[in-house]
Amino acid sequence: MEKYYHLCRQHQGKVARITEKNGRVHVGRITRVTNSKVFITPVHQSGLGGFGLGFYGGYYGGYGYGYGAYGIGLGFIAGVALAGLFFF
Repeated sequence: MEKYYHLCRQHQGKVARITEKNGRVHVGRITRVTNSKVFITPVHQSGLGGFGLGFYGGYYGGYGYGYGAYGIGLGFIAGVALAGLFFF
C-alpha cells in the first residue's frame, strides 16, 4: 500500500491507469492522494489519439481540483501505469 501511496503522490496531476486487484481498470488524472485513497478525475481517449476530459465509467470528469474525482482505496490497487507508458 505504501508503494502505491508514494507512486501516486509523485505523479499527482498526471494521467494514469490504475488497476484494482479485482481487475477493474480506472483511467484518470490523479488529483489528490491521502493515506488511504487516491482520487482521480476520469479521462477518455479521444478518437485522435489524445486525451479528453469527459464521461468515463459512470463519472463525469471536469476541470479544477477534485471536480468529478472519485477515490480508489490504496489497499485495492494492484498496479499503476502512467499515461505515457500505455497510450503512446
